[in-house]
Amino acid sequence: MSKSVLYMSMSLDGYIAGPDDRPGNPGGDDFMRLHEWYGFAADAGPTEETIDSAEMGKHFLDEIKGTGAVLSGRNTVEHTDHWSGDHHDGVPIFVPSHRPPGPSVAKYPLVTYVTDGIASAMAQAKAAAGERNVLVHGAYTAQAALAAGVLDELQIHQVPVLFGSGRRLFEASPERIELEIVRVIDTPEATHIRYRIAP
Repeated sequence: MSKSVLYMSMSLDGYIAGPDDRPGNPGGDDFMRLHEWYGFAADAGPTEETIDSAEMGKHFLDEIKGTGAVLSGRNTVEHTDHWSGDHHDGVPIFVPSHRPPGPSVAKYPLVTYVTDGIASAMAQAKAAAGERNVLVHGAYTAQAALAAGVLDELQIHQVPVLFGSGRRLFEASPERIELEIVRVIDTPEATHIRYRIAP
């Protein structure tokens, strides 16, 4: 059965984007610091010191590419011009929004804006994903999905850095939400923690 999984790299103080997050500077200043662990993993040779990190980078990249649909916030997709309409090997992209899309989205047939709420957007994404999971992106979208009870799991890559400012993943939660730890993988570059939303 398809699950919805939020994938986010996050600083220790809770930031997923740096200051000045905007089109032309997606993710804000120093955004790539939160994702260096991917690059480190891709470039590392198979030495005793790096093999665990290299394997983790490949593991998570394969896991993400195995998803069947993407549900992403409007800011995220518009700051990246909808990833040119192709994110994770051509899977459909769903964008919950209260406003209709801008004209550029017409170039991208895999991108669908859903204007009747997060629950509808998630249902459409899961239907499109089939047996595969739905990859969720974006702070506001994650908070809305949690509040609506349509987010199943969180995969947080916690990076050992304090950003101090930017955009936090959970700036405000509408209520207390209990989580169950499913998996913890620790490497020098990041601690990878997977949570399940408790029933």
